[in-house]
Amino acid sequence: MGHAGAAAVAVRHLRAGPVEPLPRPELRCVREDERAPVDQGEFRRVLGNFATGLTVVTAPATAPGESPAGFACQSFSSLSLDPPLVAFMVGRTSTTWPRIAAAGVFCVNVLGAGQRELCRAFAVSGADKFAGVTHDPAPISGAPRLTGALAWIDCTIHAVHTGGDHLIVVGRVNALGAADGDEAPLLFHRGRFL
Repeated sequence: MGHAGAAAVAVRHLRAGPVEPLPRPELRCVREDERAPVDQGEFRRVLGNFATGLTVVTAPATAPGESPAGFACQSFSSLSLDPPLVAFMVGRTSTTWPRIAAAGVFCVNVLGAGQRELCRAFAVSGADKFAGVTHDPAPISGAPRLTGALAWIDCTIHAVHTGGDHLIVVGRVNALGAADGDEAPLLFHRGRFL
């Protein structure tokens, strides 16, 4: 059976009923004997040759008087068509991630080429990232949908997996949309915007 046949069998199996979740792996530090013999600086330099799009992942406030949560994210990807899933990666030390996790929902805002300053504002820690930023609530989650974004994807957290010093967050897509027009996306390559 080829890849297409195996995929079709897997989809039929998944549609047959609920899937039991895998046990959550223990969160722990990477041991010295698990580290690959790759210099971190060289890793960044080489992987920097892969251009990525830039997004801002947002979540609604979870307490009265609290502002929404959000951070700039270049580690975002579509994951599955059936069911519709996306994924983003976030550092385990992120101070924004616990707020997104508490909300249980998020909105991915795909940035356009003219949104460099907006991206920079969401890349800093400790500031009010939403000061002066216009947005409206995404239709299902209520997470901020940033004005001027090329596209938005409104999600519920579906699963979270460990990945070294990052977490892999899988979101179930509940609603999405794209702006009319032909503005180019904001890209990041070799440590700078394109």
